[in-house]
Amino acid sequence: MTRGRATPTVSGMKLPGRRRPAALSLFGSIAMTAIVASALFIEPRPGPSGDGPWVALAVLGLVVGIAFSLPRRDVRPAVRTAALLLMTASMVALTGLQPSGIAFGAVYYIVIAAALRLELVTALFVAGLAVTAECVAIGVRFDEPAGAVISIASSVIPWFLVMRLVGRLDRGRVEAESLVEELRASRAAHAESAARARRGRMARDLHDVLAHSLSALALQLEGARLMASDRGADPEVVEAVERAHHLAADGLAEARDAIAALRGEELPGPERLQQLADAYPGDCSLTVTGTPRELTSEARLAVYRTAQEALTNVLRHSAADRVQIELTHEPDGTRLAVRDHAPGAPVAVGRAAPGGGYGLTGMRERAELLGGRLTAGPAPDGFRVELWLPA
Repeated sequence: MTRGRATPTVSGMKLPGRRRPAALSLFGSIAMTAIVASALFIEPRPGPSGDGPWVALAVLGLVVGIAFSLPRRDVRPAVRTAALLLMTASMVALTGLQPSGIAFGAVYYIVIAAALRLELVTALFVAGLAVTAECVAIGVRFDEPAGAVISIASSVIPWFLVMRLVGRLDRGRVEAESLVEELRASRAAHAESAARARRGRMARDLHDVLAHSLSALALQLEGARLMASDRGADPEVVEAVERAHHLAADGLAEARDAIAALRGEELPGPERLQQLADAYPGDCSLTVTGTPRELTSEARLAVYRTAQEALTNVLRHSAADRVQIELTHEPDGTRLAVRDHAPGAPVAVGRAAPGGGYGLTGMRERAELLGGRLTAGPAPDGFRVELWLPA
């Protein structure tokens, strides 16, 4: 809704804001300004003596009536009706006090405002009262009032009818716009409901097929590892089975995260970096600097997965005795750096780390989709993975 404008209602329901024709509003503003201004310079003028106080009171009544009856204002019908009646009384008073003035012009404003914004019966009453009262005032104050009375009466009726038509068309347009907006909202809700249903089906399929299979596989591999150890199998065989078990466990954890995401649950983000650091079997520290900012769900997940994959690769490819995780909230983005300190083999760059389920290649692609970048390479005493995402 445009700031400063009220939202009209139809049958108590909020509708999109209506915009009156600019030319009509400008014409009404200029006309009423001219009427009020003329009353200030025509004898008798507003002042403390003679008829001055009454003129001032009538001018004030016009101003107050205009303020509470403007067609663009969203006020209660009772308030608008009272304002137009106040203007009628002020107009009649000014006509009587200043016969040479142009106070009679206010009758057109009253008729137009009533026709546009009041119910038919109320509009007929207010407009008819204004025209009748002004004609009576002209008849009393003018020597030959017939011409003025006929002119006002004959010109006001077409104005009333035209403005009623304009108001009806305007209300019809607003109701049509409201129906269109409701239809759009209904379609969007239907699309969202269908998407949730699809995600729900995918989540159930993942749980019933993939997650169940991986869970069973992890249990079987753990049993095979224990059996191999108890029966004195070759240590390399035991190690291979153990690696396979870890891969199955990692895949199960990834599947569960994917199921949670499909079900709309909150995805892991920077707030869980400390858990990764605490779960690391070696010396791992987390440092956070800068003022945290709200990240999108994809950006939050990218930060978490990058740290997770980097730590997994350190365990598998490096003999690091110390790992540092640094999360920096910069003015133009968010930077994550994972650095290990050891002369071990560097993390496999440019390919998915076996068993990680994500890989530096996947992390790099995710960063680029988010408008960021991921770099990985040797550091003076180890290896460094750095992710930067724009704000």
